[in-house]
Amino acid sequence: MEALFDLFSSLLDVLRSLLNVVVNLVRVILPWLPLLAWIGFWTFAVNWAKVFPILRRGGMVGVFLLMFVTVLVWGAVAPPAEGKHLLFGLSVSNYAGKFIYVSMLTCIALLCGSAQLSGAFGSLCEFPEEPADDDHGHGGHGHDDHGHGHGGHGAIASNDHGHGGHDSVVHAH
Repeated sequence: MEALFDLFSSLLDVLRSLLNVVVNLVRVILPWLPLLAWIGFWTFAVNWAKVFPILRRGGMVGVFLLMFVTVLVWGAVAPPAEGKHLLFGLSVSNYAGKFIYVSMLTCIALLCGSAQLSGAFGSLCEFPEEPADDDHGHGGHGHDDHGHGHGGHGAIASNDHGHGGHDSVVHAH
């Protein structure tokens, strides 16, 4: 009977130790959670196959403007307590420190895109192709079931063939 009690006591010790491991792991990961969420978003939620062509055609200007505004707002709203940031062993001013932080976050986002495009994540980063939108806004039904004829969208259709009678209708699909 004492052997059964020792076994039960040892099992409780193992469970307590596992709980301590989980608690300590959470305490280590918790401060890094915003950065991990940032990396997860830019890696798995953004379709970089569509984003990179936009960035190449001039979208980087918008990214640089967003970075600039972010630095200005963040620097004004949350200055460091000591008046300076300590980064990489250097003491830098408020706005220079915020510029370094924003630049690093932007580089991380772009690296996540590069990793996604390289195929490093395999099927985890596959985005299904969206069905082609109907340019006419008909919602999937054909042109023949409108119940009226038209010589093209925006044309005048009437019983008197465009002579301006009261039956004239202008289609603006």
